[in-house]
Amino acid sequence: MGGMKALAPTLPRLMRTALLVLAGTSLLATGHAQTTSPTSAAPPAIRTLGTPDFAQIVQRYGPAVVNISVSGTRLITADSKDNSANAKGADSEDPTQLFLRKFQEQFGATGASMQIPVSGRASGFIVSADGLVLTNAHVIAHATEVTVKLTDRREFTAKVLGSDAKTDVAVLKIEASNLPTVAIGKPADLSVGEWVLAIGSPFGLDNTVTTGVVSAKSRSLPDDYTVPFIQTDAAINPGNSGGPLFNARGEVVGINSQIYTRSGGYQGLSFAIPIDLAQSVQRQIVATGHASHGVLGVSVQEVTQALADAFKLPRPVGALISEVRTDTAAAKAGLQPGDVIVGIDGHAILASSDLPLWVAMAVPGQQMQIDVLRNGRAIQTRATLEDPTLAKPLADSLANVPVLPQLGLAVRPLLPVEQRAAEARHGLMVEGVQPEADKAGIAPGDILLAINHVPVTSVEQARALLAQAKGSVALLVQHEGDKNYIALTLKSKV
Repeated sequence: MGGMKALAPTLPRLMRTALLVLAGTSLLATGHAQTTSPTSAAPPAIRTLGTPDFAQIVQRYGPAVVNISVSGTRLITADSKDNSANAKGADSEDPTQLFLRKFQEQFGATGASMQIPVSGRASGFIVSADGLVLTNAHVIAHATEVTVKLTDRREFTAKVLGSDAKTDVAVLKIEASNLPTVAIGKPADLSVGEWVLAIGSPFGLDNTVTTGVVSAKSRSLPDDYTVPFIQTDAAINPGNSGGPLFNARGEVVGINSQIYTRSGGYQGLSFAIPIDLAQSVQRQIVATGHASHGVLGVSVQEVTQALADAFKLPRPVGALISEVRTDTAAAKAGLQPGDVIVGIDGHAILASSDLPLWVAMAVPGQQMQIDVLRNGRAIQTRATLEDPTLAKPLADSLANVPVLPQLGLAVRPLLPVEQRAAEARHGLMVEGVQPEADKAGIAPGDILLAINHVPVTSVEQARALLAQAKGSVALLVQHEGDKNYIALTLKSKV
């Protein structure tokens, strides 16, 4: 239960001087090159900025960072996987679950389960003087008691106002007043390479400070979150989860949430939730006790140079719509597969990972202006976002899409623009997959090119080929430009 952080050593004075001397030597050499070769223009010198005053940031805002202790119970079953946020990325199964599974296999029982105690320590930070605290949802996922400890050693039993697993944000409330608070910054103003600072409680070591730089922005991770993470190389370790990420001006720009690791500890890849998204969730939770996120009803992918050429785009930017689910906000707004979203409510969409942030911060019923490029022509439309609890599941949205039941695939003919983009003169676009096909490695957006070496030209022809096949078939599938054969066992004909 918890996140992660680490300390970057400062350069000794002598080493800093040596670096400055080397830089000066380099500039002199450039100047000499200009004299001897006046036609070659020297690049402008990069301005040198001083190191932020980390000590002042810690002194001023460190008291607003809290330590969080949780205790509770968690239900473990032999059959189900633990999908809680704090279990993501685990390299092995829970040992209790393995024990239950062996017990079930040995004695022939079913539905074996066990309630086990859980406890942990993590971080958070105070956002209002009357006791509102932000942390991660996975920190308090199984908690029945949450204790918040301040830097002055005061401790409070916190009330969980609500949490949102979709964004991994939770809001706590402690009964206190005149508390120190953090200053809030704008993640949009962050630049890659900019200094950042993290404060938290890695491995229970309260108020540990670590520094680093912004490694990337709007980073999508392969999980269930709808978050464009801020990636940093600030050292984050278990116990840092829920702690603040500060910019060089001492403003909170994110909540430290996840790391990529093979060892269980810091390995240079840390991820923070943008604070503007977290505050949007906070406002909803304070008002209603829960958070809702609007649903647009599209699947999008990145625009490559080849796709930009095919879709007549001046450069590879935007979010390419690969699927529009029926009876959704996107369908009602007239969006189509092949459209490229380049703006939403006045915010530029430069990459597909930019889109989830603005949709996630919008609430159901909110109307959004969407700027689209369709066949190189600019189009503007408005979509009223839906409530995810009312949106149709994917299976229902594929009701009118032809299905190849023996393969467990919903497919349709390729659009002309998709044929050009994929450089495929034939094939079927995969719109939906059932578990067997998914396990075999077929995903929505793939193109089914051939069945048993016979090129697929239509849905009717594919059905005829499958009617003659027995046992298993070899499918030639194109995934993001790569073509591979996949063997799939045919389902029984109904």
